[in-house]
Amino acid sequence: MRSILLLCMSLLITGLLIPGTLAADNATSSANQSGNVSIDDLMAKNPEALLIYAGAGLKKPVQEIGSTFTNETGITVVYNFQGSGALLSQMDITHKGDVLIAGGSDAYKTAEDKGLVGEPQYIAYHVPIVAVQKGNPKNITSVEDFAKPGLKIGLGDIKATAIGTTGDKLFKDLGIADAVEKNVVVRTSTINELVSAMNAGSIDVSLLTLDQISDKTMDTIPVENVNDYVLVVAEGATTFSKQPEKAQKFVDYVASDAGKDSFKKYKFPAYGDEQYKDVQP
Repeated sequence: MRSILLLCMSLLITGLLIPGTLAADNATSSANQSGNVSIDDLMAKNPEALLIYAGAGLKKPVQEIGSTFTNETGITVVYNFQGSGALLSQMDITHKGDVLIAGGSDAYKTAEDKGLVGEPQYIAYHVPIVAVQKGNPKNITSVEDFAKPGLKIGLGDIKATAIGTTGDKLFKDLGIADAVEKNVVVRTSTINELVSAMNAGSIDVSLLTLDQISDKTMDTIPVENVNDYVLVVAEGATTFSKQPEKAQKFVDYVASDAGKDSFKKYKFPAYGDEQYKDVQP
């Protein structure tokens, strides 16, 4: 049964139908599309718009930047927010769209190696952090405690999310990957779904990033040697954009001080922050 469910999820991720994740934005409004909306349908409704592929965890700053960009330039943008695995699959299949903003530079490098995007620009840092339920009822004090029997752990899918890949590396470095896996009750295709699980109280602990923490429902525990696991948000124009000049204009705007300020507003340290100067993309 689990194999069948995983197969269905894989088909959904790599297919062209994307439920509830495509959004259109102009100078005055932003609306999530409901139901099954394909990239073709979205672009048919917005033929002059730039299509931005962006990591699901980047939604707030990217939408804010997009709105400001449209206000200043008159260029409309639409979005596809997904986990990195889904984004790269969709780009590879469709060869449509204009810009990729990946939550981690490893995912961007994969897209670059596939010939899907050009040279990257680096925007901000995704800083991993342990999230526990408010009050820390399970008395979790470190990442090593993920291996304690009986915990209900939620993690990002290793193949679909940057935070899933990061967690996999972290647990393997600590030698606890097998013990942790025994406690995993859910792996999600986006980091946003992990936040929902934490907020609902259905998991005890998760590995999230600073920008995803809700102080009302969660407490946090820092990751030791965190700079070894910090992700760098990377962006660039696609190699198949039909509007390359407009696409590059958007990329440059995201990388500007105004763009980085939007990321900082949502608790992403800007690229070049002194605290993370040793982190290499």
